[in-house]
Amino acid sequence: MGTFRFSRKQLCIPYALFLVCFVVLPLAVIIYYAFTDGSGRFTLENLLSFFTNGNTIGTLCYSVVIAVAVTAVCLLIAYPVAYVLARSGLKRGPVILMMFILPMWINFTLRITALKEVLTLIEGNLSLHPFLNTIIAMTYDFLPFMILPLYTTLLQLDESLLEAAADLGAGPVAVFFRVTLPLSMPGIVSGVTMTFLPAMTNYVILDMIYNSTYIMGSLIGSYFNIYDWHNGSMISLILFAGICIVSIFTGKADQSDLDNRGAVL
Repeated sequence: MGTFRFSRKQLCIPYALFLVCFVVLPLAVIIYYAFTDGSGRFTLENLLSFFTNGNTIGTLCYSVVIAVAVTAVCLLIAYPVAYVLARSGLKRGPVILMMFILPMWINFTLRITALKEVLTLIEGNLSLHPFLNTIIAMTYDFLPFMILPLYTTLLQLDESLLEAAADLGAGPVAVFFRVTLPLSMPGIVSGVTMTFLPAMTNYVILDMIYNSTYIMGSLIGSYFNIYDWHNGSMISLILFAGICIVSIFTGKADQSDLDNRGAVL
């Protein structure tokens, strides 16, 4: 009778099964429906329809505008906050950071409902400013995802580089723009990725604050609600391809930044 030998490769079996069941198979189903019609025959009509349908293109453009605006606002708020918490030497910096993270521990529906009540109290009728309310609600929801990577990156900055720049005659502004900001790019890229892509598809926030405008997530949901799995799957697949492209470029940007850190000064 042979002796059983445990191999470290066997630890990959549960992970591989998980990937096959919950990643590969669902993706295969989406690809199947994206490139077939109602009778199950192969077709490119769903792909062509995405780029020729004015409603789809308009929804995509509006989703991009929403995502860009939310990402920009989150970055403008998160960077100063993360910088102060990471570089000012505050004794209670981690406690303050925890205050920004705490809302993430509360149920998503409760958080947005509470914000809706606040906006209703201020505006009276939420339908009067749909775009502004969308930006406010999404910024409130995604802000922690921008602060955390920025805080982590700024906290790990090499003090010797900042001191060397100051010794060479650079003022505080020059040190920030020529040393601190370039070195914090991995955190910026990570925060932007974690904010921009979800902002394009998170239609639940729009529904909860009575915004009837469609974004890409709304459009996908509408197709599946009428059992048009083919067009809904194609839109999902196109967005998935966009996410992969963005991830590849951001990964290359991070690696390039790591390779060139020594040449910042």
